[in-house]
Amino acid sequence: MIYKVKDIVVTKKNHPCGGNEWEILRTGTDIKLKCLTCGRIVMLDLESFKKRVKRHIPQDSQRETP
Repeated sequence: MIYKVKDIVVTKKNHPCGGNEWEILRTGTDIKLKCLTCGRIVMLDLESFKKRVKRHIPQDSQRETP
């Protein structure tokens, strides 16, 4: 699966703030994510990131809200 900047991913476990949706800020050997609930930014190595992702929502299919 190809992950791009600005894509949204849903994780298997919730973040301590209660959210489970994250925006991808950077890709490469490490993935930089921003929690869409509280704004916390975390970095994960690619291998552990792939294990934690439940669903991937590409930027193309995201609805734009006015």
